[in-house]
Parts: sequence; structure tokens; C-alpha cells
Amino acid sequence: MQQGPRPNFNRGRNPNFRREQQQEHRTNRMIRVPEVRLVGDNVETGIYRTDEALRMAEDQQLDLVEISPNAVPPVCRIIDYNKFLYEKKKKEKEMKANAHKSEVKEIRFTPNTDDHDFDFKAKHAEKFLKEGNKVKTYVQFKGRAIMFKERGELILLKFAERLAEVGALEGLPTMEGKRMIAIFAPKSAKKKPAAPKEQKEGGEQPASQPQQQQQPAPARRPIEIKYANRPAPQDKPAENGNS
Repeated sequence: MQQGPRPNFNRGRNPNFRREQQQEHRTNRMIRVPEVRLVGDNVETGIYRTDEALRMAEDQQLDLVEISPNAVPPVCRIIDYNKFLYEKKKKEKEMKANAHKSEVKEIRFTPNTDDHDFDFKAKHAEKFLKEGNKVKTYVQFKGRAIMFKERGELILLKFAERLAEVGALEGLPTMEGKRMIAIFAPKSAKKKPAAPKEQKEGGEQPASQPQQQQQPAPARRPIEIKYANRPAPQDKPAENGNS
């Protein structure tokens, strides 16, 4: 039996429908509103008819991109859409690379850990804490070694003293099965307050602040008392001895 032509179910569909679903923004002919608000450095901000905004984008050989579809009217910019997407992805990649994800690093001890192994693991723990990671430290007990719990606790407390400058112990060591566990969190770096400048010996001040020499007090002058309108004393006549 001869079969007829298969029906075309795609007839009448918008050819840009799939493209609209793939794109993050509506661009150019996908923008079907009558008016848009244009913003940007290459246009005069204002409300334009959509066909006029499309013509302006074509004159500049750029794209009309809808950046705020929920506004009334929608906000658009005339830009190079491919360049816009490239710069956006580049920026997101840089932000993702700079974002640090905190991890929990594990360090294992045994009740018989020697000093060399202890120092080696302490250096690794200091590095992890400086990078902003937490450190989960545990002492593993096997067989009869579980009888020496106090030895494991001493190891973890000694480890806490070694990491005191870069990490803080979140709690006392606890037993979980055959493990004694202690968790360390990184300390935030704090700036040390500047120490005040000390004066040199002999009472001398720093060079930035020269010492002020004390000037001697001016000598006091005797107070002269002047009397106004007082006649000057007259000389008495000499007495005549032959009176």
C-alpha cells in the first residue's frame, strides 16, 4: 500500500522559537514590543519605537539586546552581543577561580607517632590552615592500643599547641569508635597595633619631634613709682654762724 506524504508538524511554527529558548536575552527581531527604552554611551537615552531602535543598531552594525525585559517599556542596549556574552563568561570564570572553597583536610596519627612524623604532619596542617581549610586530626587505635587513650589525647593537645598561631581548636578531643578526633579551624589574620615610639635614653625625644629648648626667664626690673604733680625738694639755705 502506497503511503502518502508525511504531515509537516513544523508548519506555522516560529523559526526563532528554539533560538529564543537557547539565548539568555532577546535580540533584534526577537523583540516584539512596540517600544523600548535605549540606554548606553552610543545612543541618546530615551524611548524609541522598536523598528527605529533596530534601524539604529543596523546602522552601527551592532545588535539590539533586551537587558531588562520586565521594565515598562523593556530596557535595551545597542551592543555586540557575541562580545557581550564572551566578556560575561570571562568575568564569571574569573570570579569562580577567585572564589575559594573551604575543604576539610584529614591528618592521621597513631599512639606511637614519633617526633619526626609529628613535625612533618604539623607543617602540612599549618599549610592547610593558612590556605583557609579546616583540619580534622585523629588518632587511630588498633587492637589493644585502645587502652592508651590518654596517649592519643596528649598527642592532639600537643598538636593544638603547635598550631596555636594559625588555627584554633573547635573543641576538646572526642572519641568516635576507635578514633580520637580533634578539628581545627583557621584563624583570621589580625593586624598588630603599631607600637608607640619610645623615647631615647636621657630624656631625648625622637628626631621627628625635636626637643624644645627652655629659654631662661627674663630678669625682673625694679618697679619705679612715679608721683604726679609733686614739687621737687628745694635746697635749704646755709645757716649763718655769726648771727
